[in-house]
Amino acid sequence: MKKYLIALLILTAASVCVGREVGLTVFNNDRALVHDIRKIEFQKGIFTYDFTNIPWQIEPTSVRFHADKAAILEQNYEFDIVSADKIREKFIGEKIRLFFEDGSMQEGLLQPSGVGGLIIIDEQGGVKIVRTDKLMHYDFPHMPEDFVERPTLVWLLNSTAAGVRKAEVSYLTRGMNWHAEYVSLIEEKALSFTGWVSIDNRSGETFEEAKLKLIAGDVHMIDKKRVRRAMAQAADIYGAQGDEQFKEKSFFEYHLYTLQRRTTVKNNQIKQISLFPEAKVKYNKTYIYDIRYNASKIGVYLVFQNSKDSGLGMALPAGKVMVYQRDEDGSQEFIGEDLIDHTPRDEEVKILMGNAFDLVGERKMLESRQLSRYDREQDIQISLRNHKDTAVEIVVREHLYGYWTIFNNSHDYEKVDANTVEFKVKVPPHKPKEELLVKFTVRYSRL
Repeated sequence: MKKYLIALLILTAASVCVGREVGLTVFNNDRALVHDIRKIEFQKGIFTYDFTNIPWQIEPTSVRFHADKAAILEQNYEFDIVSADKIREKFIGEKIRLFFEDGSMQEGLLQPSGVGGLIIIDEQGGVKIVRTDKLMHYDFPHMPEDFVERPTLVWLLNSTAAGVRKAEVSYLTRGMNWHAEYVSLIEEKALSFTGWVSIDNRSGETFEEAKLKLIAGDVHMIDKKRVRRAMAQAADIYGAQGDEQFKEKSFFEYHLYTLQRRTTVKNNQIKQISLFPEAKVKYNKTYIYDIRYNASKIGVYLVFQNSKDSGLGMALPAGKVMVYQRDEDGSQEFIGEDLIDHTPRDEEVKILMGNAFDLVGERKMLESRQLSRYDREQDIQISLRNHKDTAVEIVVREHLYGYWTIFNNSHDYEKVDANTVEFKVKVPPHKPKEELLVKFTVRYSRL
């Protein structure tokens, strides 16, 4: 019986609906919209129809149905799936036969399982505890009722005409997700930048030759009416195929990426697809000293514009960026990774690589003076040491509060916002016991 069940489940999982057209819109928050077009043989009047080949994690309340001259009167979601354990539960109190490796057989009334094996009562009323480690298979007299081989939507349909017609069905399912990854290689004058998307399908269903779409953005899933309205629109805009892998465009307040060919997304599979061809991106290496993040280390960032002029210009979904650099022997060495947020066109991308080994920063408050009840001054000194062989520019980021004024500053600064200023300082190569000092006085007062 075990062998029969395994074969049955494999056969069912591998089945494909003939004439089925599937569209799949995947969100990056464990949900997907399935747009399923099938041919159904309608009967005239009221009849029952089993809609199968659906995910285990379907949200049955999200189903939308459309077919000419037909409507759903009632829907039942059947998910009491056949399994060996459930069959045993159904036959408690009934006669079964057990077959063992040595060719022997025992039969009796099956009782609730105890610790260490099965309990059966033979024809003489004797109680036996049967070990299952030598058990080959069970023999049940028939298949229990009320079991389904796969999750099934059982519809009560009302059709005004008989015949085979297309039915369009859309629904939400959990168990599907996608995310982006980017791989970068630092070259002499540019950053080689490629993007990939990974689709993780754990919904319980394989989608053959699906039209795949991905939505990037912070979709609010609590407001179900709004989300379903957006998803219903997404289901109706499957476009023509082209030469590109993904075609990207704005959609509602999000971005939509359409794969320009059909693809099969198998259950329990992570599928990776190239998001865009390799791009050569103009970039800058930026050093930032910010004591809010580290008291002595200076962060290293790769910074570029997501623009056509820089070599990109495609809205980038959030994801992990992995960066490599080629060694003089030709090998590509991994040098860091960071996460980027959803980045529109013409916005800056900043990748934190880590901390610079040969750069050191140190901030000191040299003196603090209370001028009055509401006025106070601080003398600040920031020392920068460059142990490299070449000069570098370091951005010194200082965080202030309240009403402030800076004076007696040794270097020019730029006001970033109400509480942040930045000094951009050219730091020459290090000489023994030499350092570059950034000094300023800040006065905090009450207006």
